Amino acid sequence: MKCSLAEWDEFLAQYPNAHILQSGAWGELKSRFGWKPVRIMNGHTGAQVLFRRLAAGLTLAYIAKGPVGGGVDDLQPELDMICCTEHAIFLKVEPDSWSVPGEALSEQSNPNWVSSTPIQPQRTVMVSLEGSEEDILARMKQKTRYNIRLAVKKGIVVAQNTDLAGFHSMLKLTGARDRFGVHSLEYYKTAYDLFHPLGSCELLTASFEGTPLASLMVFARGDTAWYMYGASTEEERNRMPTYLLQWQAMLWAKSKGCRQYDLWGIPDLEEDELEAKFTQKESHQGLWGVYRFKRGFGGDVLRSSGSFDILYRPALYRGYQRVLSLRGGSEE
Repeated sequence: MKCSLAEWDEFLAQYPNAHILQSGAWGELKSRFGWKPVRIMNGHTGAQVLFRRLAAGLTLAYIAKGPVGGGVDDLQPELDMICCTEHAIFLKVEPDSWSVPGEALSEQSNPNWVSSTPIQPQRTVMVSLEGSEEDILARMKQKTRYNIRLAVKKGIVVAQNTDLAGFHSMLKLTGARDRFGVHSLEYYKTAYDLFHPLGSCELLTASFEGTPLASLMVFARGDTAWYMYGASTEEERNRMPTYLLQWQAMLWAKSKGCRQYDLWGIPDLEEDELEAKFTQKESHQGLWGVYRFKRGFGGDVLRSSGSFDILYRPALYRGYQRVLSLRGGSEE
């Protein structure tokens, strides 16, 4: 059955470790920027489904890091009904689960269920926040540990702030330099306004003598924190502000009761290949510079179990995929 935002939040209270992309606040964020959230439940299983309008009254549907409390099979009748009502061409399902090395993906018996490309980053570095601060530091690479302490010695100060406009300006510079897309200022303001009052989001900035050098927005829910958005200038890089910034974000997450910190996105390659190649790659080559930085924090390289699409209009789906491929676009 469909449920209200209040009912969904009450349902999620039973699942404190459900992914933040299934939170009611995330659905509200996306609703302001082209998506329509519909929440459904069936007993102990539920899903927040996002619908995006296409041409001719059609839509695409997306379950980000869900369902919660069970699998798609537990919600199949409800999903089919709502996707039919919303005229969905297909439903992309991206479960909140990790793949097991050496374990082959199971084939779907239904011909209208096809493997697909996830929208969210498929591979990440997950840092454990278990133990004391010294325990966390001890698990890091020696150079990263050194850079964190060097930043302190060189006068870098990290503080919480509310300067979303400044953060967005820095993001645009970083996006142009590192070749990634940046949302509008209104998007980041809305995210902050929705999550910060819940204690689930913080904007942190590293500065030197009052000049902002790097900033990030971190989110937390249950035992996990996510580093989703970050930016830095080219100034004073020898003072290593980004290292101290990440460390302080991890400490913020730990203060919230989180047990792990998701660094959110690295090249989608096996760890042995990542380790063999990262020193040979330039920082501007895809996510290689990102991996070089993130690996130093001593986390585990994890890969999501992927995603699959449930086709409701197979012919239109094939046409949609061709158009998406030609445009090089993203469903997000």
